[in-house]
Amino acid sequence: MDLVRGFWRKHRRKILVTTTCLGSGYLLYKLYNAHTRKLADLERELAYERENDEIIKTQLSFCNLTPKDRVFLCFLPSLVVSQFLVLILVFGFVLSILSVRMKAHFDNIQMIADTTTLPHAMHHLSSRLVEEIDVSSIMDKLSKGKGILIPSEKLHLWNELKILSFTRMVLSLWSVTMLSLYIRVQVNILGRHLYIDTARGLGSSHLLEELDLIDRDDEQKFLASADFLATSGIPSLISNMQGAVKEVLKGKQLKDVFTTRVLQETVMRILDVFMSTGSPHHWVDYLMMSQDATSDVSSSDATVTKFHQLITETREVVTSNDFTNVAEISLKCCAVALVEEMETQTALAKGMQLAKLLPQIEKTMPEISAEPSKNRFLQLIRDLPEVKLFFTLLYANMPQ
Repeated sequence: MDLVRGFWRKHRRKILVTTTCLGSGYLLYKLYNAHTRKLADLERELAYERENDEIIKTQLSFCNLTPKDRVFLCFLPSLVVSQFLVLILVFGFVLSILSVRMKAHFDNIQMIADTTTLPHAMHHLSSRLVEEIDVSSIMDKLSKGKGILIPSEKLHLWNELKILSFTRMVLSLWSVTMLSLYIRVQVNILGRHLYIDTARGLGSSHLLEELDLIDRDDEQKFLASADFLATSGIPSLISNMQGAVKEVLKGKQLKDVFTTRVLQETVMRILDVFMSTGSPHHWVDYLMMSQDATSDVSSSDATVTKFHQLITETREVVTSNDFTNVAEISLKCCAVALVEEMETQTALAKGMQLAKLLPQIEKTMPEISAEPSKNRFLQLIRDLPEVKLFFTLLYANMPQ
């Protein structure tokens, strides 16, 4: 106790000064804090009052508007949305109309190919195949030479008949398949150009009758070029196809037994050898005139520039990988159908000697080159999903 009293007497002055300073600092802090809160409250009240003033001004300005203007302002957002929806509906309706019209135009083009262009070209091709590969004379010699021909002569005629029969069969199969695809490429390219030209004419101030962006002579010349295979391409085609047949059949004897599988493999092997021999896409030169010949024609006559453009576009399509894939699928489908047809008419399923098979091959030839309305092979090609998709995309994506 005495110690505390002594400490107080000795440090009393210091203790009082320190206590006074601390008390004054605490008092000043409380006063500053209260002042800061009051300023914040005042700022919030001023901001609230400004917002109220803006609302009142807006209401007053709205009250000064005419009733018609008030209704317009109230329904303005709805009107904007409604107009936007109407535009979308109109745009969709126009697109649907265009889509329907293009679909109808596309279907008409395919019908024209089936009923007009293809029958003419097929008839011409069929006649040329019969003229160029005639096996009737050899069969007559074999029939009339029984007991007269010596074995070596008879064997020579049978081997010649073997090569010619397979050449004619595979050649007919290839020609009919490729010509049908080629003509569809032609009519789709030409039809697409005519559709676009007509649409441009309707959108211009000129009369539709005055619009003739594709010259009639160019159009006829372009469609007539489908006969190139029958008129100009078939001699070299026969020679090269016969070379492929000889290569594949060189190990086949007349007494060898052919089954359905063996015949199908033989036909596909001949097609593979033919398609892969020579430069890439060499077979295109059998279907259409060479690019150099087309360039020479276009440079000598200024009126056929459109014809040159159509031929160039056709060659670009025919030499594309997509067309090659479609052609291979179509050829395989027709080869399978041909073997199945022969299986129904002969004992091929059980197996038969090659010598007995050759006359049966000749009996199926008219069916391969029959007119389109009765041609099973052309109908199979037309109905292939890959073929349908290819020509749909070709028509839709044609350069404009």
